[in-house]
Amino acid sequence: MSEELPPYDAGKEEALDEVRATDADAWATAAAEDLAAEKARRRTQYGQPPVSAAEELRKLVDTVADKLSGLQSPLLGQVAGPAAQQVVKQVVQQAKAAVEPVIERNPDVFDHLAAAGSELLAAYRSAVQAQEQRWTARDTELKNLRDPGDDSGPGERIDLD
Repeated sequence: MSEELPPYDAGKEEALDEVRATDADAWATAAAEDLAAEKARRRTQYGQPPVSAAEELRKLVDTVADKLSGLQSPLLGQVAGPAAQQVVKQVVQQAKAAVEPVIERNPDVFDHLAAAGSELLAAYRSAVQAQEQRWTARDTELKNLRDPGDDSGPGERIDLD
């Protein structure tokens, strides 16, 4: 007995592809809506999420630039004051111009660097705590070896009062 396959129908295949594409779009849309709703729920429950390390660096550069630009130097006096302020403003603008493209091109790098710094700090704390525990344990052991209690050994106790 031989089974015959139904004839190939290109129209059905195209319609099936359209349904799959529509389903994929619907899935992506539903997932995006769910993600937005979850973000909104978390924002109301926990407040605004922390900003990225790149944004923090940008804020730091802006703050330092503002402070340096507003700085009045009493060392330079009245004559060189305006010229010195102009030089400071130029240096600040050049520094901002140098930092800004780096932040724009690599915002994730700063997040990774911040995370790596946190990991290094945690490792350092762990090492220091372990070393402190060894030091205190060793000090306790040495104290127990030297001072076994009220018995001070074969010598006589002399009262100096």
